Amino acid sequence: MSRKYKFGEKSGAYFISFATVNWIDVFTRDAYFWCIIESLDYCRKNKGMEIYGYCIMPSHIHLIFRSALNDPSGLIRDFKGFTSKKMLKIIEENSQESRKDWMLWMFDRAGRKNSNITNRQFWQQHNQPIEIWSLKVFEQKLKYIHNNPVETGFVTDVIDWKYSSARNYGNNDSSILEIDLN
Repeated sequence: MSRKYKFGEKSGAYFISFATVNWIDVFTRDAYFWCIIESLDYCRKNKGMEIYGYCIMPSHIHLIFRSALNDPSGLIRDFKGFTSKKMLKIIEENSQESRKDWMLWMFDRAGRKNSNITNRQFWQQHNQPIEIWSLKVFEQKLKYIHNNPVETGFVTDVIDWKYSSARNYGNNDSSILEIDLN
């Protein structure tokens, strides 16, 4: 793996994106979004994650964050490990999920192809962290994150995507996750 895709500065802020295996559109139901929101909130309140921007799309997540404990790699590893198990359980138990059998089969298949996985694989393993080393880079990545739902045609205004920090920056009272604006 290239050096540019590793967490170098342990106390620095990073932009990362991570996707479900095979880019499966999992995040299409409120319960799935809430699993991620609650997990990010837990990490923020209990594991030293400072969140500066986020966007949860149907198959992937964008995040600008910093580890206050100087362990960004461990923080993301733990987040992805926990949410992987939790999401698989929620999908398994969701009697309303019409794609349940197909999704679980795809996660099983991905897990069998990966020697590091003992069962099902939910997330792709790479994160491709990019260090936020200036205000210009921060603004560029934040704009990219917030414009993602607009570019894909889900909404026409960034503030309308419920699962994004655009609402926090727009002083919208209906934001669903507190972030670190300071």
